Amino acid sequence: MLTSIIGSLIIGLIVGALARALMPGRDPMGCFATALLGIGGSIIGGLIGSVIWPAAANEGFTRPHRLLHFMLAVIGAVVLLGLWRAIRR
Repeated sequence: MLTSIIGSLIIGLIVGALARALMPGRDPMGCFATALLGIGGSIIGGLIGSVIWPAAANEGFTRPHRLLHFMLAVIGAVVLLGLWRAIRR
């Protein structure tokens, strides 16, 4: 359980950092907020993936599904970062 939480934070940090790199600009966020951005993006990406490919949710995470989930997580984090910027203005 603890390793799952730590793993989620690490993956969230990577996804959030990639989203911030894809959308450069001033975002005064620390590491924790960047990790939360990535985790939120992962949730959004998972929801998008389950709507587009509902059958894939029951197949488990094979290697292509992991890559797809990671890409959707980055896209979800970029969308979340865009919403964050719109709200902060």
